[in-house]
Amino acid sequence: MEKAKVLVVDDNLDVLYTIADVLEAKGFHVVVAESGFKAIDQVKKADFDVALLDIVMPEINGVHTFKEIKKISPRTKAIMMTGYSVDDLIREAIEEGVLKVIHKPLNLEELTKLIESIEAGLVILVVDDDLEFCQGMKDVLEGKGYQVAIVGEGQQAINMAKETQYDILFIDMKLPTINGFDTYLAIRELNPRAVAIMMTAYREETEELVQEAIAKSAITCLYKPFDMDEVVKLVEDFQRRGAWSHKLTY
Repeated sequence: MEKAKVLVVDDNLDVLYTIADVLEAKGFHVVVAESGFKAIDQVKKADFDVALLDIVMPEINGVHTFKEIKKISPRTKAIMMTGYSVDDLIREAIEEGVLKVIHKPLNLEELTKLIESIEAGLVILVVDDDLEFCQGMKDVLEGKGYQVAIVGEGQQAINMAKETQYDILFIDMKLPTINGFDTYLAIRELNPRAVAIMMTAYREETEELVQEAIAKSAITCLYKPFDMDEVVKLVEDFQRRGAWSHKLTY
């Protein structure tokens, strides 16, 4: 499979060319731009799979640059990077559909894996206080080529959603400190496009909250123990159609 075409944008030339050299060594097709305006010009000339943009740049910042890139090339995925504490810009970036915000100094090996996972497709978050169960889901889904993050409690999941745009959420209804329903609502505020699938081993105890979650656009609830083949089918269905047009019943 042909490697992704990546646009790297940073006004720090040392950082710019270091990233470019590493990505090119991994086989990616790389184009560089030292400003937001030059990045926009590059997108007018060619299609890019991924844009890696510094958030804080003179003239036009990375978030506004991405907004312009989206108008020209809606399919281009974006990763933001920053060496500063710029919470408002990070929040705006996530709202605009940036997949992830990473912090400098960069771990270039992790950056490479991130871009490879974007090539593979969907970004999934599994939220469950049974970390062995989470790891099992992660192993199966990563085996299918998806990027999967796992977390054991609601507030951590919400914090992660502030810096990463997840396509699919698997959320257990019973979580420590914040229940799954409230966790889902908080993440939905950050990313209304995320598809949520609730999970529970306590059908009767959580039924009311499950119905509330579905009323708030969660797709379905999987009742434990469930077959991991069903999970894979749900994810593949989403990938094939981009979104579900109707509620599913399990």
